[in-house]
Formats: sequence, C-alpha cells, structure tokens
Amino acid sequence: MRGAKERLFDEIRSEMDDERVLRAMMRVPREDFVPAKLVRRAYENSALPIGSGQTISQPLMVALMVSALMVRRTDTVLEVGTGSGYQVAVLAELAGRVVSVERVRELSEGAAERLARLGYGNVELQLAGRELGWRPGAPYEGIIVAAAAPRIPRALIEQLAEGGRLVVPVGSPEAQELMRVIRGKKDISIHTLGGCRFVPLIGEGAWDENDPDLKLFVGDEEN
Repeated sequence: MRGAKERLFDEIRSEMDDERVLRAMMRVPREDFVPAKLVRRAYENSALPIGSGQTISQPLMVALMVSALMVRRTDTVLEVGTGSGYQVAVLAELAGRVVSVERVRELSEGAAERLARLGYGNVELQLAGRELGWRPGAPYEGIIVAAAAPRIPRALIEQLAEGGRLVVPVGSPEAQELMRVIRGKKDISIHTLGGCRFVPLIGEGAWDENDPDLKLFVGDEEN
C-alpha cells in the first residue's frame, strides 16, 4: 500500500503544487475512511462509494478544493457533507477548528468514530438541518461543500466571515463548475476553478430530495 500511496501523491503533485495541503493529506490514512472491501483501492485517484448513495472524494479533487479554500491555522472551517470523514481529517490538519454537517446519521456516526480513534480533537460533527450549513458556529473563515448545488447558496455566503472563502460545485446534474466565492465588506467575488462532478447537495437553497432531476446525478465525481 505504501507504493500505491507514493504513486498517488506523485500524480497529484503533477497537477497541483500546494505542498502544505499535500503534506496534510499524506498524514491522513485514507484506508481508514473507505469500506473494508475497498481498502486495497484506497490510494487510487478516484472517488469510491461509502454507502447511502455517497462517495469519498477523489484525492485530486480534495487537494484542489482544500487548496482553493486557502486554510490558515487560525481558521474555523465549515464542511458541508461529512461523508466518511476523510476531508474533515485533512481540514483538521490545517485549520484551528472544523465543523462538519451530514444529512445521513449513519455516515456522521461512523465518521465521528473514525476521527476520534485517529485523535482529531479539533472537529465538531453535526447532523444537517433543513438550512444549509451550521449557523450556530458561524461566522467561518472557510466553507467547503462536498456536493453540487444548482446555484451558489445564499445561506452559506451569509455564514462567511468578512474575507471568508466558500468553495462549492455549482451547476446541473450533467455539468458542474467548481467555484470559489470570497466575501468582501460590501460584495462578493466569484472565481471559476474548473469542471467537476459531484453528488447533489440537498437542502433549502439547493436541490429538493424529491426533485425528479436527481436521478440524473452520477454516484461519484470526476476532475
């Protein structure tokens, strides 16, 4: 597995050069965040299913998104979509505090167990409500969304601190763009970072879980 891990990070390094993020990712044992039957594939550069129609993100996409978030050690970061907890762990290596919300109770409970076992004490996991994000913990210096929204969610912008960054996939089931939003004193700036494909973001201001278009979403993501 060590050889597979080295090959993976050589591949990622050829696509992006944020060594701080790469070192953080190398400290996180991805094999602990995938189902037991997929452990041998833990260091493939691909998304993998984790149950409940969700995925653990492609390592390259995690690297690109976390780098785009520009996390500082003093930051409080919100993650929307805990999943297996892998990206929470990467963020916890970089930020002062990480809050993560998840709709699926079983995934949240499993992530909490893994993160505690691995010693990540600067994380807080919550079950998602109807509103996107977690307003009791706001404002956040960074918000990262591990699912695709049909538009940039206003509720998440409102939870950003001044100067805070939001990284979120936005688009239709067939085509999405990764976007970074920076909240200024009086307005926001939006930067498009490239194409991607994610599972849908469910909640107010995003997709309705009863929307028939949801069947068009694929179950993994691709760069």
